[in-house]
Amino acid sequence: MLMPMPAHDSLHVAPLGDTAVVLRPAHSQPASELLNRIRSLADSIAGAGISAVLDVVPSPDRVTVIYDPLQITDINELLATLSQVADESVTTPLAPRCHEVPVCYGGDEGPDLEAVCRQHAIDRKQLIEAHTGPEYLITAIGFVPGFPYLTGLPEWLATPRLATPRTVVPAGSVGIGGGQTGIYPFATPGGWHLLGRTSLTLFDPTAAQPNRFAVGDRVRFCSSNEPFVEPAARGASAPPSRPTFTILEPGLMTSVQDLGRPGQRAAGVPSGGAADSFSARLANLLVGNPAGAALLEFSLVGPTLRFETDSVVALTGGTVPGLPALRPFCIQAGETLSIGHLTAGCRGYLAIAGGIDLPPVLKSRATYIPATLGGLDGRLLSPGDALATGRPLVTTVKGNWQLDPQLTALPASDTACTLRYIPAVEPDIPHGLHLQLEQTPFGVTSRSDRMGLRLSGRLSPPASSGVSLAVLPGTIQLPPDGHPILLLTDAQTIGGYPVLGQVIAADLPLTGQLRSGHTIRFEPTTLETAHQLLQKQHDTLVTVQRGLASCLETQQHHNP
Repeated sequence: MLMPMPAHDSLHVAPLGDTAVVLRPAHSQPASELLNRIRSLADSIAGAGISAVLDVVPSPDRVTVIYDPLQITDINELLATLSQVADESVTTPLAPRCHEVPVCYGGDEGPDLEAVCRQHAIDRKQLIEAHTGPEYLITAIGFVPGFPYLTGLPEWLATPRLATPRTVVPAGSVGIGGGQTGIYPFATPGGWHLLGRTSLTLFDPTAAQPNRFAVGDRVRFCSSNEPFVEPAARGASAPPSRPTFTILEPGLMTSVQDLGRPGQRAAGVPSGGAADSFSARLANLLVGNPAGAALLEFSLVGPTLRFETDSVVALTGGTVPGLPALRPFCIQAGETLSIGHLTAGCRGYLAIAGGIDLPPVLKSRATYIPATLGGLDGRLLSPGDALATGRPLVTTVKGNWQLDPQLTALPASDTACTLRYIPAVEPDIPHGLHLQLEQTPFGVTSRSDRMGLRLSGRLSPPASSGVSLAVLPGTIQLPPDGHPILLLTDAQTIGGYPVLGQVIAADLPLTGQLRSGHTIRFEPTTLETAHQLLQKQHDTLVTVQRGLASCLETQQHHNP
């Protein structure tokens, strides 16, 4: 049972699903003092060495603490620890920097500028003067790596977000959403009105400090006639001297993934990793790899690979007809493996003994396409790509066995898939809206991707404060058009749409297997039940690993 945190410093605490806690100071203090309090609180929690804490994300009016439920025995103990850290944290003044950002306003670079002018009955010159006049305060870095949330926009210029967000906003776009303004560092979905574009690089993963900006810094925009200049592409990686396999046909959305990069969300970097983490872990265990080793993820259609060395591989996830599943099998050097179409599920995983060997970026090999991070040059795989693996622990397979297919239950095409969720505790979400969510069947649309599932089926959107807050994989957002978005593994770290709830961690692997045409329903559950279900899922993997260990050790013993 979740007990309220002891009152102190007017700090409010509430759960965000089953993997996070929100700490929100009183709003009565001035914006700069609130920002100092939030930043100091976030720094104190991040530096407290709490083993269960994975990430700490400051946003304009709160701190979100993301934790691993498997590392706690009692949520109230974690809340008590956070309360103590909050009591002991000391608010320190900021030492901000001021940045000047040149912007080419209007035209192709700012496609919404004229519409915003019409909405506020002003001309182009007045809008540009209003936007370049203030010195803006950075209250958070989020959404995607390097995205600054800026306060200080003139109140009369506040403009509601788009009713339906764009699927792609060009990199460098400068926009306004509600009472905030910001800059999109990469090409991503977005719901803000685009006024112009800048050529500044806001995030460089190779730099000692990847983000150009920091929370508490200030920004001034200046009008520029210089058009947007695409950043120079990073050089391609050299092929390995001894590749394990070569991509002949990539299939769809085939990329290198692992279990992601926790601990980076305060910089706007999503955790990412395999969309169906349970299947990815299972594939790795089947070939003797650590559960978090790098492997291939593909969607709907698998790749065709030519193996250059003898290898042991395993397929999990979606159903692949005609190939062994849920068991390791051998591929000889020179042989071709053609995976083909998935007949059930959305994503499949191919693990190779030894794990795919690529340089980690921000402590992970997971590919994050929007920021071209990780994997092979941060991109999807293409014909001719050659990849190497580490030293395999298993080189042969003996016996004809298979894990129970019920381990990886896939969503059915003819019945609704039930996703359990914890309703959000937010003052602007009426209780009736949760009932509406639970009673409405939703269809998965074709505009879905690794960032989120866009759903058909409409709800009545509530009035929104527009304040941006931390979001996670599993967050259920409701844009003004009333069509919910269920965030997935590559989702933004901060969002501004109303949040209806959080799909529990134990059901997140299932969300990674939903494809266009599937129907889903949301069913409420409790925090206690959610933690029990996640523990059960973890215990299942431990049992599988123990069962495989003797078999794989025997193989290794006989094949040193």
